[in-house]
Amino acid sequence: MPQAKEHKHKPLDRVFFLDVLFDPRTRPILIYAVVVIVIGTVLFHWLEGWEWIDSLYFVVITLTTIGYGDLTPTTPLSKLITIFYGVNGIMMLLMLFDMVRTLRGWEVARQPKESES
Repeated sequence: MPQAKEHKHKPLDRVFFLDVLFDPRTRPILIYAVVVIVIGTVLFHWLEGWEWIDSLYFVVITLTTIGYGDLTPTTPLSKLITIFYGVNGIMMLLMLFDMVRTLRGWEVARQPKESES
């Protein structure tokens, strides 16, 4: 039974996340992230009347949980969508970080319990 070829990535591939982009296991999460960002950009452009770049900026800043506060939603519907995007952003980042960890073979360090010492 032939074994699957293991892809060796160059250091720059890892820096620019090309290994994540081209891996079929991580692609669904990246596609999901792009779709969420595009939908959010369109929604905030339409609901708040912001420029496209401002809408994209707000969605990315919200999804990454940075939240500078320079743009804020003004309508109740926009505020509800922002709540959804904030929670969704946390889940998306955790999924993406876990996929990067898995793809690159990083192990999570486990603290031994007191009874194991």
